[in-house]
Amino acid sequence: MTSSSAVFSALAPYGWDETWATEFAPYAAEGLLAGRVVRVDRGQCDVVTAGGTLRADTAFVTPHDPLRVVCTGDWVAVEPGGSPRYVRAYLPRRTAFVRSTSSKRSEGQILAANVDHAVVAVSLAVELDLGRIERFLALAWESGAQPVVVLTKADLVPDPVTLGHLVQDVETTAPGVPVLTVSALAGDGLDVLVALVGSGTSVLLGQSGAGKSTLANALLGADVMEVQAARDVDGKGRHTTTTRNLLPLPAGGVLIDTPGLRGVGLFDAETGVGQVFSEIEELARRCRFGDCAHESEPGCAVRSAVEAGDLPVRRLESYRKLVRENQWIVAKTDARLRSELRKDWKRKGAEGKAAMEAKRGRWA
Repeated sequence: MTSSSAVFSALAPYGWDETWATEFAPYAAEGLLAGRVVRVDRGQCDVVTAGGTLRADTAFVTPHDPLRVVCTGDWVAVEPGGSPRYVRAYLPRRTAFVRSTSSKRSEGQILAANVDHAVVAVSLAVELDLGRIERFLALAWESGAQPVVVLTKADLVPDPVTLGHLVQDVETTAPGVPVLTVSALAGDGLDVLVALVGSGTSVLLGQSGAGKSTLANALLGADVMEVQAARDVDGKGRHTTTTRNLLPLPAGGVLIDTPGLRGVGLFDAETGVGQVFSEIEELARRCRFGDCAHESEPGCAVRSAVEAGDLPVRRLESYRKLVRENQWIVAKTDARLRSELRKDWKRKGAEGKAAMEAKRGRWA
């Protein structure tokens, strides 16, 4: 059996620590191997262990709940032998990056586990989509990881003044989040990012064509990930990465590269949405009514900030949109909340109807 010191020596570069060792102790007593999942595909996974990388079947721990399937980044207990070899359990996750699927059942899909930094790659080759950045950040904050926005392809914006304005726009969209500009091809800005992801686990997120694979290769110091050209018309590319892969970085830390995400649906991300729009949440505490919807209520501090020019209209509209979307997703699995939302919608509809009738009375 592999000694605990050998396990530490082999798995420390992948994030193994005393806490993981303590949680794994009952499985070690059963003779199971500790390992971290570096790739999952079609019901099987690659697991790095003290004895090397093993191929294992996940069927033994695959439940009906899609949020409890084995995923990249999990720490698992693997059978020492057998054909097929099975993953017997995974350790409780410290963080989990989850989005909603595109199915009408509104199930969650777990993208990565035990992540410390969520790196959101955004291409400067096309017009910034601030609303999409806010979506990624909401999921990142909800996961428990620390987000960072990386504006890639900065070499395509040679004017420093223009680049500064773009950075400022994103910083306004991402309060409390580091915003870095990077040119992976030229090497500009990489030193700051390398230092940031040099400890712990980082997941690389973004749309196809955002330059994730080029950025991953720059961080890895080798052409590990295949790179494909993005379309000039919209900056979108084909899915260069088709699976989620966990890779050790030469300067420390590990990186999970993910396929480009076309759909970024929220999944029970109330806390994450609140974090992204922290300035609106702070203003809302000053509203006259605790349940203020920031629409037509008197004494609304949020609307007052908009009217004073202190809060961009776009931010408020984006906040409303994400709050409604998240409520809808949660309501699909929560009958009580679903009933409350219906009552709220009916109340607002009646208030709107009454307001229109009052206006007609004044016009008559």
